[in-house]
Amino acid sequence: MRSAVVTRDGARMRWVELPGREPARVYVHGLGATSPAYFTEAAVDPRLAGHRSLLVDLLGHGISDRPDDFDYRLESHADALAAALTHAGVTGAEIVAHSMGGSVAVVLADRHPGLVSRLVLVDANLDPLTPTPGAGGSSGIAAYSEEEFLAGGWEAVRERAGAHWWSTMRLAGRKALHRSAVHLVRGTLAGGTGPTVREALAGLRIPRTYLLPAADGPLPGADALVRAGVDVVPVPDCGHNIMLDNREAFVRATAAALGGPDEG
Repeated sequence: MRSAVVTRDGARMRWVELPGREPARVYVHGLGATSPAYFTEAAVDPRLAGHRSLLVDLLGHGISDRPDDFDYRLESHADALAAALTHAGVTGAEIVAHSMGGSVAVVLADRHPGLVSRLVLVDANLDPLTPTPGAGGSSGIAAYSEEEFLAGGWEAVRERAGAHWWSTMRLAGRKALHRSAVHLVRGTLAGGTGPTVREALAGLRIPRTYLLPAADGPLPGADALVRAGVDVVPVPDCGHNIMLDNREAFVRATAAALGGPDEG
């Protein structure tokens, strides 16, 4: 396990690192998740293995610190991740990022372009959502005030999350989980006054691939993303957790997006 101090107050971000050639590949999890649990099986598949690979846990999640004084905005997550990658000597990384991690990865590429050479987004959040009481995922969490969530709302979220998601969600700090969900649902940069994650993605000038479950139907706004140079790839026989639900198809699509096993 590796780590780096990523805030002025000394909070540490941690990751599992697999040796290999450059450019490094960085795997980033979604809300309430952890990268080693979600990505290890795919990262060691022969079609993806061989590159230096960092399976990173964002602040507030997994094995990383859970500082209560961190705001957990998308930009703050991205800046903390940038600090960890800089500490690790990473430049021009290929980022594979799921759900909220995909939003953070887009912001990382926008704010720290030298750190990112390619993006593979795995059913990432691109647009603002409406906080919805009783809903699953980030919109249900964000429907609580922080006080309500800490006072017991998290227990209702635990029941809606189910045993699989809760197995990693329980590792997240409760303030971190709530604040991350609130800012994810807002879906915009600069504290809500900047472009949406979708707009930031469209403006990047690096290779970008967006994987989504084929069962969800066409990605809203896919035509505009394709015109902006984003490859939109439906993946069969899976739900939101593509890398877990259909690892074979996920590895195949990700390897293609990264240039194949002999790339580099």
